[in-house]
Amino acid sequence: MKKYKCIIIDDEQYSINWLSEYVTSVPNLHLIKAYTDPFEALSELSAQAPMDLILLDIKMPMISGIDLSRKIRAKTQKLVFSTAYRRFGYDAYEVEADGYLLKPYSLSKFAATIAKLFPEETRSAPEPKSEDYFFAKNTNDNYKLIKIRYLDIIAIESKQNYIMIHTEYQKVLTHMTLTEMAKDLNRFSRFSQFQRSFIISKAHIDFIYGNTIKMTNGLEITVGEFYRKDFSAFLSEKLIKGRAF
Repeated sequence: MKKYKCIIIDDEQYSINWLSEYVTSVPNLHLIKAYTDPFEALSELSAQAPMDLILLDIKMPMISGIDLSRKIRAKTQKLVFSTAYRRFGYDAYEVEADGYLLKPYSLSKFAATIAKLFPEETRSAPEPKSEDYFFAKNTNDNYKLIKIRYLDIIAIESKQNYIMIHTEYQKVLTHMTLTEMAKDLNRFSRFSQFQRSFIISKAHIDFIYGNTIKMTNGLEITVGEFYRKDFSAFLSEKLIKGRAF
């Protein structure tokens, strides 16, 4: 798989922290460097070979992301703005940006944007096959290697440095982070994250009421505020619309 070179330019360190996690969660992206100083980024980019992707904030001190983009646009194949402000959409169009992500956005939204930018490399299998499985060490059962089919997974729950894998038949606690597990599950369209501590299989949703998702095993998950845009988009796509009265 080809790896696309990526840099982040954002004056806020906390934004760089979570966006760096997003970049590392997409298998075909390789984070070269993250800059909090836009002038340092400008200086180093001028002496480097072009990047494949630059993720650029807009509201920064001394120089805006829009102005900076005019100076570095030729140094990258794809340019995506990552900002909390809607009002710069036209300016982004004027500098020929390839994407405009409104903070806060979810990992699935980010991954979908990258898939559109590099479609040949990010196209994934829509669904796991019945024979697709992996083994996980069950911490709660003397570290036995438990065979888990992707189709049987209902949800993955974060337990700090561990995850609890909820399946149709059992729960398996294994030493792994949710971010690490997400890198594997991103191949399949059935898995989504609508809450910070959970990845769920949409195929195992029993029903939804308000912002609460009830899974087929009885597990209830409240949609996080950070993920509500993606959740609304999912509902809009799947909700059957009857005749209005």
